[in-house]
Amino acid sequence: MEFNGQYLTYDEYKALGGSLDQTPFNLLEYEARKKIDERTQKRLVGVEFIPQEVKTCVFELIDTLQSYISKKNNNKNIASESVGSYSVSYVSPSEIREIIKTKNAELDDIIMTDLYGVIVNNEHIIYAGANQ
Repeated sequence: MEFNGQYLTYDEYKALGGSLDQTPFNLLEYEARKKIDERTQKRLVGVEFIPQEVKTCVFELIDTLQSYISKKNNNKNIASESVGSYSVSYVSPSEIREIIKTKNAELDDIIMTDLYGVIVNNEHIIYAGANQ
């Protein structure tokens, strides 16, 4: 599978200290890019020069997304586990919704912090208001 239009290339990711292999990187970069596109109303799609702030934002988003994946893979939706008279409690649907809500808020916070004030093609990339 080919990943075109990346905001952060694998070589740039590695230079920033990234440790993922290329395939997981590509998948997470794609997810991070889609989150940025959603928040910026696709103002970066097709832009030839991607600002450094966007690249570092993608790097942070990948790290955050990877941490959520690691947590998910480690606990397999188990909320608690006992050994004596073995017992397992699973995460409820409402707790899963709360985790997703927290994840989305954290990703949005990273985007807003890193990209606030960034201008591409004479336009603030996260600006959503009306021109006066």
